[in-house]
Amino acid sequence: MISTDTEAPQIEVRDLTLAYGSFVVQGGLNFTIPRGQVFIIMGGSGCGKSTVLKSMIGLKQPAKGEILYRGESYWDTDDDARERLMRNFGVLFQQGALWSSMTLAENVALPLEQYTALGTDEIHDVCRLKLALVGLAGFEDYYPNEISGGMRKRAALARAMALDPDILYFDEPGAGLDPISAKLQDDLILELRDSLGATVVIVTHELQSIFNIADNCVFLDPETKTQLAVGDPKELRDHSEIFAVRNFLNRGTLTPPSVSDDEPAASAPAAN
Repeated sequence: MISTDTEAPQIEVRDLTLAYGSFVVQGGLNFTIPRGQVFIIMGGSGCGKSTVLKSMIGLKQPAKGEILYRGESYWDTDDDARERLMRNFGVLFQQGALWSSMTLAENVALPLEQYTALGTDEIHDVCRLKLALVGLAGFEDYYPNEISGGMRKRAALARAMALDPDILYFDEPGAGLDPISAKLQDDLILELRDSLGATVVIVTHELQSIFNIADNCVFLDPETKTQLAVGDPKELRDHSEIFAVRNFLNRGTLTPPSVSDDEPAASAPAAN
């Protein structure tokens, strides 16, 4: 059922549990993402960040709970409704996932050819525009192996934007990039968010990027297999009551609290 509340969050995760068979990856996840926000899914290696992302984009069905888009449950609906919701997603995978046998323009054109009624000339114009938006004007006829890793990520982003999605999902967008390229990509993400009005959900553990672009975040813990905190990452870095959260956001430089300290137990997930 689609919510009629115009203030409904763009995305809402309710009591989400993800598992492979009997092995629980994460459980008890609860967070909301308003439209136009840059939201970070973060945590240490192996905590299940990418698994949460897979569930949000329709690649991994949850063991329990719901993911709602503007009040409509993604998993508790039929295939046609789910495909309609997916048309609003643009996804940038960690390695770009460009087709190596296609030029950059052909990669961007693929979703337009499959899901729109645009003619050849119109698709060509859209591809040129999307590649120009990510700083790749003039590279339409290049193949992925002819450009740098950073450029491949930007080309993959152009493809993710091809259908003008309401929501952009990024899996480790800064992985493998040098600091300057990573900063340029952060700036590009913010420019696209502001110009397109899109909601951006990013899986990353790159702290500099998190502090540069995030409006809000959820921190996933691999030991307790749940979220420990939700909030502005800068506020969590400086003021979270959970030591594991503060320590992660301070690059592991903090001294652990003594047993006598009144530090809240890390096993207690923070309220949303």
